[in-house]
Amino acid sequence: MQRALRLDDVGRRYTIRGPWVLRGIDLTINAGELIRVEGTNGTGKSTLLRLLARTEAPTEGRVSGRPRTAYVPERFPSALPFTPVGYLTHLGTVHGLTRAAAARAADDWLTRFGAAPYARTPMTQLSKGSSQKVAVAQALLAEPELLVLDEAWTGLDTEARGELERAVAERTAAGGAVVFVDHDPSRLAGVPDATYRVHDGTLNRRTEQVTSPVGPYVVVEVQGPPDRRPPTVPHTRAEEPTPGTYRLTVPASHSDVLLRDLLAARPPWHVLSVIRADAPHIPHDQEDHR
Repeated sequence: MQRALRLDDVGRRYTIRGPWVLRGIDLTINAGELIRVEGTNGTGKSTLLRLLARTEAPTEGRVSGRPRTAYVPERFPSALPFTPVGYLTHLGTVHGLTRAAAARAADDWLTRFGAAPYARTPMTQLSKGSSQKVAVAQALLAEPELLVLDEAWTGLDTEARGELERAVAERTAAGGAVVFVDHDPSRLAGVPDATYRVHDGTLNRRTEQVTSPVGPYVVVEVQGPPDRRPPTVPHTRAEEPTPGTYRLTVPASHSDVLLRDLLAARPPWHVLSVIRADAPHIPHDQEDHR
């Protein structure tokens, strides 16, 4: 994400004399950040996300910065004259991929979300849950610098919800930013870098930020040269019990990304153990957020 996205004194209303849905909004989204947006129904959360995704323009104020952005709307238009693989392949070419590369990426993402069995079924025949998998896949296809998710987990099955959490971890680990709304308060609990609440058309950062991830966790013990530190993903907590041996604790949603990076390192780290735990005791002074 080459430039931060900024909203400066942004307001939005839908008619000339209509009520302000949002007003006086100041917000900066930086590379690698995970931002949660909260608020009751009808407060303007979706409007804020559409402004961030630039599918709507502000009535007043300024939006600056143009990261490559992908968006999963609250209501995905599933009645499209495509099959899932055809739709994703088309979008991939729009994003600049060759047709062959776009087709491979489409197959990969549909497989990850368990949608491969109906990859060639007309989208008009898909269930809401199946359509939602396509909606999520289309947003992740081009490795966006800014990923905007409006209730993106709704309608997904358990495996696909976990896969989306892993994809969010991958985006932030790669330096992308993610902004999301979700009705489940436990979604990525403790992981966001900041949580904002929309109320009465204003946006306020919650000050009671959770400083440690909420379980489940995965604890990975690895070994390598004493003068080398292992790769980490956002919200990794690290201890070095003995020189060259590290105990890395991450939210379970981030563990696959961490393991992949450890094994892809050159030379790779030797993974001694991988243990799942609900609430391991990790000293706060060992935390490495980035």
